[in-house]
Amino acid sequence: MTSHVVAFIVTCSCIKIGMGADSFSIHQGIACKLWLYIGFYMSPEWNQPVSDGFPLCLASQSPRRLELLASIGVTPALVCAADIDERPLPHEAPAAYVLRMALGKAQAVVEQHPHCWVLGGDTAIALDDHIYGKPANKAEFDAMFARFSQRWHSVFSAVTLLRAGQPPRSMWVESRVRFAHIDAAQRDAYWATGEPCDKAGGYAIQGKGAAFIERLEGSYSAVVGLPLFETVRLLDDAGIRYWQ
Repeated sequence: MTSHVVAFIVTCSCIKIGMGADSFSIHQGIACKLWLYIGFYMSPEWNQPVSDGFPLCLASQSPRRLELLASIGVTPALVCAADIDERPLPHEAPAAYVLRMALGKAQAVVEQHPHCWVLGGDTAIALDDHIYGKPANKAEFDAMFARFSQRWHSVFSAVTLLRAGQPPRSMWVESRVRFAHIDAAQRDAYWATGEPCDKAGGYAIQGKGAAFIERLEGSYSAVVGLPLFETVRLLDDAGIRYWQ
């Protein structure tokens, strides 16, 4: 599992890191492979507990993310879905994509709730640098699972914590999942359950899709939809309590 901390502004072709004259750009393909421990240690204000009693808002209506937060004793005061364009940019690297989505969701919601800390998250499945979203139909699902069968694929998951007037705090993690051999009959049976239809990559590790998973390297919670270790680090930095 690789875990990364970044302070960033996403542009169409690169991630811009740093502040003012000291900023620099890293192209997406390189950014995916670097460990970027920046921000928390460069800016003193980011090391202070600055929650000041501001409530936490989850920028997602995903029941999976709510359940994951509940497992560490965190209950958001508000849950608000973010209405943003979730299509990947041309040639966008998976890590850059999930970072952009997590930040975009948090930014969209913080505009509506500036009095809150807003937690945004995103997860994407990738194989050979191609990002796989939710299958639109059975044919797309079959093609997707035929590629996943007996192969490793990557799951990229990012989380952003944002409050109005504060710089965003973001982390991302890459986990790897290996599927066993999946034949046509198994694909048909799994599709018939209805589970693949609304899942990125067409499966749920916490559900019936677990039957296909031979090995997992990395963060289980990140594959479900929210990297809890990284989320706790962000909450700690903001002085937001967990285990309540």
